[in-house]
Amino acid sequence: MDMDAWWRLVDMARAAVGDRADDRELPDDPLPEALVGVLAALEPAEIIDFYVTYVEVQDSAYRHSLSMAAYLMEGSLTSDGFMDFRGGLILLGRDAFSRAVANPDSLAALPTVIRMSREEGGWIGYECVSHLISDAYERVQGETDSLDTAVATALSGMARPERLLGEEWNRDPEDEEQMRRRLPRLAALFLD
Repeated sequence: MDMDAWWRLVDMARAAVGDRADDRELPDDPLPEALVGVLAALEPAEIIDFYVTYVEVQDSAYRHSLSMAAYLMEGSLTSDGFMDFRGGLILLGRDAFSRAVANPDSLAALPTVIRMSREEGGWIGYECVSHLISDAYERVQGETDSLDTAVATALSGMARPERLLGEEWNRDPEDEEQMRRRLPRLAALFLD
């Protein structure tokens, strides 16, 4: 599946829920179910392709700078926490995702991030986007074993990052000087 087609599917789900598309903390968050609905309208092979491309997109955000931005905003440096954060970035749509990968400090302009910094609610991370894809596949096929097998086969031939990408950072999350220098807008929101 090419990237344009892949992102169009994410955008279809976002459009279906309107102004509730950017915040994973809302009660009854509608975006996950909307994405399942969009994907369930596809053929099984297309859902498999969507899953493989999801892994590629998520891997592209496996970056030092985004890891530290996630820590500033959500307070976690764990692998699972960062995976959830990257999943949530994907759900923000192509433009926000691309800007964040290129410059994580761009996240400071998002209304959800501003609310988070003021402790007025909001959240970016979303646990297990992959489960949404599996749910859609199960709706179509009645099982997920064939999805798991096909995805495992596709991923086995794919080069995936073993380490965080980009310029290395001091992994001390308490290094405020580094945060202020490298992520000035986010640091101003979350450290001041």
